[in-house]
Amino acid sequence: MNKDTKIYVAGHTGLVGSAFVRQLQKKGYQNLVLRTHCELDLTDQAGVKEFFEKEKPGVVIDAAAKVGGIKANSEHMAEFYYINMQIQQNLIWSAFENGTKKFLFLGSACMYPTNCEQPMREEKILTGLPELTNEGYALAKIGGSRLCSYLYRQYGVEFISAIPANAYGIGDSFDLNHSHVIPALIRRFHEAKEQGRASVTIWGTGMALREFINTDDMADAGIFLLNHYLSNQPINIGTGEEISMLELAEVIKKITGFEGEVLTDPSKPDGMYRRLCDSTRIHELGWNPQKALHAGLTELYEWYLNNKKLKGWI
Repeated sequence: MNKDTKIYVAGHTGLVGSAFVRQLQKKGYQNLVLRTHCELDLTDQAGVKEFFEKEKPGVVIDAAAKVGGIKANSEHMAEFYYINMQIQQNLIWSAFENGTKKFLFLGSACMYPTNCEQPMREEKILTGLPELTNEGYALAKIGGSRLCSYLYRQYGVEFISAIPANAYGIGDSFDLNHSHVIPALIRRFHEAKEQGRASVTIWGTGMALREFINTDDMADAGIFLLNHYLSNQPINIGTGEEISMLELAEVIKKITGFEGEVLTDPSKPDGMYRRLCDSTRIHELGWNPQKALHAGLTELYEWYLNNKKLKGWI
């Protein structure tokens, strides 16, 4: 990408999209096209088509999605499937019809089958069923990734897809009904400390293993791929490190200063037991993450403390 390339970041106000804006500006890309949801509803096919016909961005980064944790995904599968399918199909097809040169679609590690061999290699997509608690979201993401692949194979356009590990970072949502596991735990431990509670209970057995990547690293990797990667196959973006949910809770407990006990609730689902991306391909291309988990969690906790009143997370 040239520094003056017109780049549209879809979903720029969200967790991942805002990180892409920060990293693009940091690297000197200033010709950014940004639209809020109020300005452009990405589920509106006609509106998206009109936007692309007018702006004709040279590069599109699709960081727009309806997202949530295990509770939201399991209770609202229909919305997670339908809304995400609408968003990504509108974006991908309008970009294709209007001559976008490069398109980066961001998938999810939940695209991999429940019983996938670990660490998960890109060729294992579609070799089995995704984990039930987030099946709707996973199927939608698989669909977007495959559409990019088909367009590349059929028309030769540089539409690529990446599969990041579980994302966290500045800009995350701490709404307990919709948040991912890290912000949910940070808020719960902080509030437990403030209220003097004796314990905090986490969902599941605490034994499930997860890999987390900071969104600044994810965005840096995405920009790297736009400049160095072209294939009809998706590519993983990960750290190669994993942590159990119980260990994660203990780390967050220390960062927030909570002094009580961490309990588990085995009656609640663990989700997929292990989900570690094999990121050998991107590492061999020359990209590696820079932010360690403890440093990223500490940074996010400080951001939460500075923004919780403004955002209404009290």
